[in-house]
Amino acid sequence: MANPNQEIKYTKLFINNEFVDAVSRKTFAVNNPANERKVADVSEADKADVDLAVKAADKAFARGSQWRNTNPSARADLLNKLATLVDRDSDYIANLTVLENGKSFFMAKGENYRFSQILRFYAGIVDKYYGKTIPVDGNFFTYTRKEPIGVVGAILPWNAPVIMLAFKWAPALAAGCTIVTKPAEQTPLAALYIAALSKEAGFPDGVINVVNGFGPTAGAAIVSHLRVRKVAFTGSTDVGKIIMKNAADSNLKKVSLELGGKSPLVIFDDVDLDEAVPLAQDAIFVNHGQVCCAGSRTFVQEGIYDEFVKRSVELAKKRKVGNPFAPDTVQGPQIDEESLNKILTYVNYGKADGAKLEIGGNRIGTEGYFVEPTVFSNVTDEMRIAKDEIFGPVQCIIKFKTIEEVIERANRTNYGLAAGVLTKNIDTAFAFVNAVEAGSVWVNCYNASFINAPFGGYKESGIGRELGEEGLNLYLETKTVSVKLAKNKL
Repeated sequence: MANPNQEIKYTKLFINNEFVDAVSRKTFAVNNPANERKVADVSEADKADVDLAVKAADKAFARGSQWRNTNPSARADLLNKLATLVDRDSDYIANLTVLENGKSFFMAKGENYRFSQILRFYAGIVDKYYGKTIPVDGNFFTYTRKEPIGVVGAILPWNAPVIMLAFKWAPALAAGCTIVTKPAEQTPLAALYIAALSKEAGFPDGVINVVNGFGPTAGAAIVSHLRVRKVAFTGSTDVGKIIMKNAADSNLKKVSLELGGKSPLVIFDDVDLDEAVPLAQDAIFVNHGQVCCAGSRTFVQEGIYDEFVKRSVELAKKRKVGNPFAPDTVQGPQIDEESLNKILTYVNYGKADGAKLEIGGNRIGTEGYFVEPTVFSNVTDEMRIAKDEIFGPVQCIIKFKTIEEVIERANRTNYGLAAGVLTKNIDTAFAFVNAVEAGSVWVNCYNASFINAPFGGYKESGIGRELGEEGLNLYLETKTVSVKLAKNKL
């Protein structure tokens, strides 16, 4: 049940299965983006706290430890237990997410369900990854082993705080790693509560640690720590580049990065507009436009362009923006003032560069970070709203003529996270699928992601793939073993 007055139970750091104050005793405020009021003060970690968390994780990973001696089936049981506990407390966790993030209660509940699905998938794969025997020349027996990489640093974004927790925790724990997690400073509350549930589920001391804090302090300390073997990060491309550099400068730790996007959704003139218009709007407006793979460049073929724009404007007018606890709200506030101001700045860029503002573009009210659903037409490729990631509910509708032209224009970006195509022509669909440079491509749908299918980006949209079997490989090392055999005299 939605509850805007939800009690906040956990606000400290979670280290070695205990909630503790920061060494410095410092705290910072978590604010509700819907009303700009403080929800809670949480402990603020810095290097000293990260050192303690890594020490606990390193001890838990050490040979002879309880965790290293935990059988695969027992690891699977722990993952399933944690999933069950999240299901049990889903309303409570969803209320925390709404308070700190501003997404609708319905969407927050969906995140919790997805969290449990991901954990259960990796619980099922715990005993299904293994090495190979390799037929080599000579008197040798050669085989490979799959071994956990070690202590993992997980640095999370604020836009999907519970799902991103599962993206990192589930495969790392299934592989047998231990984790030090830094949630986004805007959204630590749900992560802390789920950390408490991990203790209730029975995870040993030090396996899961959560350090609230800021990127330049707590995040940087994780990335540079010599006992951290791998960093998994989801966030902006600019920060991803910093993490990659710092990881190399420390101990050359492995890095997986899921970064930004400026994804094209290409709509051909043979589509049913009754289906295409709402699909395209959901592709960009979902989660208030705060989605890395959002369809933020809407390419529409010239024959249906004017009608598509007209219908998009009418649909945007009907979108309910408001209190995220209200059952009919589909768009709550943006995450914070910085994000709101960035969106409004790009609206001004769009107008200055010659795009036509069809609807929206303004802040709603004076309390909370609400912005109107915004639609631009007459957008061209060189405009800033067509090139840069805005991360807000701003639809940019771009005209095109031919498939050859639109493929070249769709690929004319440093990003490559996702893409979509809407058409009734199978040849057109697969010509686009095969030519577009993107990690995920959706045909006659958008944002159709599945837990058993890999997700990640081309180019500056990231390194590595999360989810599915490939997601597990990010947390495993491959060891090759060769044994000299006695000569067979038979």
